[in-house]
Amino acid sequence: MLEFSNIQRIFGSHKKTAKHHTMKRLKSSLILFFACLATLSNAQPNLRLWYDKPAADWNAALPIGNGTLAAMIFGGPAVERLQLNEGTVWAGSPNNNLNPEALAALPKIRELIFANKNLEAMNMATAKIISPTNSGMPYQSMGDLYLSFPGHNGYKSYTRDLNISNAVASVKYTVKGVTYTREYYSSLTDSVLVVRLKASKPKSITCNLSMSTPHQKYRIYDDNGMMVLTGLTETHERLAGKVRFITQVKPLLKNGRCMVKDGILSIEQADEAVIYISMATNFVNYKDISGNEEAKCTRILNRAYGKDFDKLKASHVAAYQKLFNRVTLDLGTTPQALKPTEQRIREFAKSNDPALVALYFQFGRYLLISCSQPGGQPATLQGLWNEQILPPWDSKYTININTEMNYWPSEVANLTEMNDPLFAMIKDISVTGRDAARTMYGARGWVTHHNTDIWRTTGAVDRAHSGMWPMAGAWFSRHLWEHYQYTGDKEFLQANYPIMAEAARFFVDFLVKEPSHGWLVVCPSSSPENIPKVPGINASNVAGCTMDNQLVFDLFTNVLAATDVLNGGLKGLFNTGSKAFADTLRNTLAQMPPMQVGQYSQLQEWMHDWDDPKDTHRHISHLFGLYPGNQISPYRTPELFDAARTSLIYRGDVSTGWAMAWRLCFWARLLDGNHAYKILQNQLDLVSAEPKKGGTYTNMFCAHPPFQIDGNFGCVAGISEMLLQSQDGFIFVLPALPDVWKNGSVKGLKARGGFEFDIVWKANHVETLKIKSTLGGICRIRSAVELTGKGLKPAKGDNPNPYYRVAETPKPLISEKAKLKPVVLPETMLYDLKMEPGETITLTHKD
Repeated sequence: MLEFSNIQRIFGSHKKTAKHHTMKRLKSSLILFFACLATLSNAQPNLRLWYDKPAADWNAALPIGNGTLAAMIFGGPAVERLQLNEGTVWAGSPNNNLNPEALAALPKIRELIFANKNLEAMNMATAKIISPTNSGMPYQSMGDLYLSFPGHNGYKSYTRDLNISNAVASVKYTVKGVTYTREYYSSLTDSVLVVRLKASKPKSITCNLSMSTPHQKYRIYDDNGMMVLTGLTETHERLAGKVRFITQVKPLLKNGRCMVKDGILSIEQADEAVIYISMATNFVNYKDISGNEEAKCTRILNRAYGKDFDKLKASHVAAYQKLFNRVTLDLGTTPQALKPTEQRIREFAKSNDPALVALYFQFGRYLLISCSQPGGQPATLQGLWNEQILPPWDSKYTININTEMNYWPSEVANLTEMNDPLFAMIKDISVTGRDAARTMYGARGWVTHHNTDIWRTTGAVDRAHSGMWPMAGAWFSRHLWEHYQYTGDKEFLQANYPIMAEAARFFVDFLVKEPSHGWLVVCPSSSPENIPKVPGINASNVAGCTMDNQLVFDLFTNVLAATDVLNGGLKGLFNTGSKAFADTLRNTLAQMPPMQVGQYSQLQEWMHDWDDPKDTHRHISHLFGLYPGNQISPYRTPELFDAARTSLIYRGDVSTGWAMAWRLCFWARLLDGNHAYKILQNQLDLVSAEPKKGGTYTNMFCAHPPFQIDGNFGCVAGISEMLLQSQDGFIFVLPALPDVWKNGSVKGLKARGGFEFDIVWKANHVETLKIKSTLGGICRIRSAVELTGKGLKPAKGDNPNPYYRVAETPKPLISEKAKLKPVVLPETMLYDLKMEPGETITLTHKD
């Protein structure tokens, strides 16, 4: 809604200083006002990133992708650059990077840690546990396609945009009275990149196409009217690069001429040109690179080439919108929405621009659809977009949070199919990780550390400071369980139960008794990338980190719940039977440390009370139990809830981009919408050339800096959590709505148990709820206002819906020095609604 204060802002200044303004200025304001009204008539705000100048650098270019092929579009009128990616262009070749000396060194490393000789232990772990071969392979750029347009330097009336409602980008400008238009998309249905060049005057399309690549071994040549780039990826850390890649570029003209010579494709005086770009490699899977990249690339190109552009585009758009249109978000629109995107980001903190939040939310969903499709690779640290041979952190999979964060919005934001590449990778790693468990630790089950790559390596890398962290298998398993919680897919759970159970089996063998309390703990490990700031420690490698305890608790309780769901179907999975294994998990859990509240009233990060209230580290790993876990609750565990809030306050609001996204999720779980919105303001802060400032780049990519896509995805999850939560035994509607979002609506958010919610609110309170159920059962709703509707009853007792069973969090240990604050919660109503599969029920605010 365009609020009255904003109308006043448009017209009031003219009233106060009318003598100093011309009629032209007044006319412009009227146009602006009515344009806003026109925008408001749509179901949701205009979902378009747009700019009035070409991209000055990669972080201003616009991304397109189909889960395998991607491009960054710079939009230069005279010289267009398309930076190209194909999801399997990685350095190296099949390998696993284990250290065979780890097993013999493990007892001594544990002995050193328990003797408080942590630095010695970390140095020994670096020498004996960290991989001696390689730290993982980098994801790499395919290369670049350039389109040069003679005489187009003198352009005007320029715009470029990315329309995320249909996944099509465009560039438009005028030269000497002729209007030129370009369209770009990466086809979800035909597996090619497509570029269409048009002009308002016949015979106006004249350009030269050329290619380049940063790889050392390559060839560019002509082949029957095509321009072709072939090459071989790099050797990295002494591992030979064996991925062969190919790109084929072939135009289709309306009139005009085309020729290819000496690696240059020339188009002359065409009315229109459609350029088809196909890419492929010899990659088959993590252990097989015997594919025929040329045959695959040619087959894909021939299948798409010659298809009518509009039909090809319509097919792509339909496939995209089938996913994207499941969720709409309208937070209102103000005149800010009419400005270029870069300007809106720059002004966000000091302006009223709720539509920018909706655009940012939907842009994140667009990115997930575009970079993670069934049959492809999971989203890397940069999704599917990377222009370098040696990108930051190799643009691989950092699995001590970043890869997991990429998929946080997949279920709640109604994009469950986008999980398929992640699930496929988890399955692969559960196989390669068996060798790591056995060879490095003498354990059963499977393990992986804080990094992996396309070759599904599971060794510990990057020095023991960050690499000595054997917990990713537990975190990955949570994604499998959550998929079941949202979808009720018992066949999926049956197929993936062995992966979860074998991850748990590893920790049954790996946990060791520590001498201070006799607890079973993970050792050696770390609280990701942080170091206790206490005298005598000076090292990250310790025992019994809070995050480790939370992850193991999460894994064991989820495996126990899955065992109950599947019942007799598990017989024979283990030699001792599923009941005996379940008993082992329960017995082990009873011997593990509870969470602890330390001397500063904080949730302790480590087993000992070592936290420093001045520590503002980007990782806040010990709050995993708050989000994405569900071990900390304002209703069930108020002491832990308050301690987690205190820890978060100590850490501070401003951080790197992805870390602010995690803070956003935390504050949403803490039911503080205004603080969550403050984090959004910090995140939607324009970053240009600043070397250490987290925020958002011109093209809405998250700035760590440099670019990391996890911040985009984490913010989608955080905004979703502000509007709907379902982790605490009930579905909380508008649990963290900020004051500034007075009126709005969201459609299509998912809750656990197969429920889908459409919510309309006014004056910061629910107006209507439309609930769809795919699985049936009790829908338990918590609301700040009274609701009325068919079948709605006050809730009583525990929620009988099996998808809402919550494991009981062990009672925390609380320091005598801690000064906990009472948790004051707003009054809410709790309702039960019995629903049938396929049923839709609408509830309304009871006046």
